[in-house]
Amino acid sequence: MIEVKNLVKKYGSHTAVDNLNFSIDKGRIYGFLGPNGAGKSTTMNIITGYLAATEGEVTVNGFDILKEPEKFKKSVGYLPEMPPVYTDMTVREYLAFAAELKGIPKGERKVQIEVIMGRIKLTQVADRLIGNLSKGYRQRVGLAQAILGFPETIILDEPMVGLDPQQIIEIRQLIRSLAKNHTVILSSHILAEVRELCDYILIISKGKLVAQDTPEHLERLLCDTGTIKLEVRGAAEQIKEVLLRMKKMKDYRLSKKEEQLFLVTVTPGKGADIREALFLAFAGAQLPLLSLYEEKGTLEDVYLKLTQEGGGALESHLQKRA
Repeated sequence: MIEVKNLVKKYGSHTAVDNLNFSIDKGRIYGFLGPNGAGKSTTMNIITGYLAATEGEVTVNGFDILKEPEKFKKSVGYLPEMPPVYTDMTVREYLAFAAELKGIPKGERKVQIEVIMGRIKLTQVADRLIGNLSKGYRQRVGLAQAILGFPETIILDEPMVGLDPQQIIEIRQLIRSLAKNHTVILSSHILAEVRELCDYILIISKGKLVAQDTPEHLERLLCDTGTIKLEVRGAAEQIKEVLLRMKKMKDYRLSKKEEQLFLVTVTPGKGADIREALFLAFAGAQLPLLSLYEEKGTLEDVYLKLTQEGGGALESHLQKRA
């Protein structure tokens, strides 16, 4: 649906976007991650036609922005970090104005606006001034503007910024509902939200794409094998005896929490899952397990590793783990 090829954006001697290449397919929610100044917003602005690239090519549904700009822009809806709303207009007036700017035929505007306000849950505030709405509702108005014309791709730049927890839940639900009919691309610094919402993640650092994959696959590829934590009741010597008989175990550590209660940290061998074997071994030795869980790498670990190490990090980690 979206193809980005050899994309470069320079501001004088500063390269904000450095030879980006990626593609966006239908039917997914994409997360676009990176630290401040990484080039996320610049890339989004180029994809939406707000900025011109220095080099490279962007196509949406086969339309090149330079050759067919009107068809290109009709295929993309955009919500910037600061919603482009006029606070002295009512919600209905603003959406009518946005529909006119987008070139939606006059006979279709009223129906579209009513449908979209219903979908975004704005009908109850349709005749209120935007300036009197909460930030959460202003975000909804921005989303409604982005959906006008029913573009196939919706791009959201930091849609959760500045929202309270209840508003975040509401906007999250709206984004999920949008994904039923649109491809959604969103940028965010809230990693938990990206992990919760997105099917696929692209991570950019210093203008370069350093990784792209599903959240689960990135965590599996770039983080060490998860350690296993256990709380075991018994004598230290009995616990060590059980552990020393374990197969596919690389290492273990034992620390005393209280009398006859130990925290055990087990490092399994590469690719081994020994949780069941550990449970059965301690049960067989009649040593009570109070807890057993696996500590895995998180999306935050992946993000920090890639953005701190920069370009080529994915390839280097894959080589180390081969």
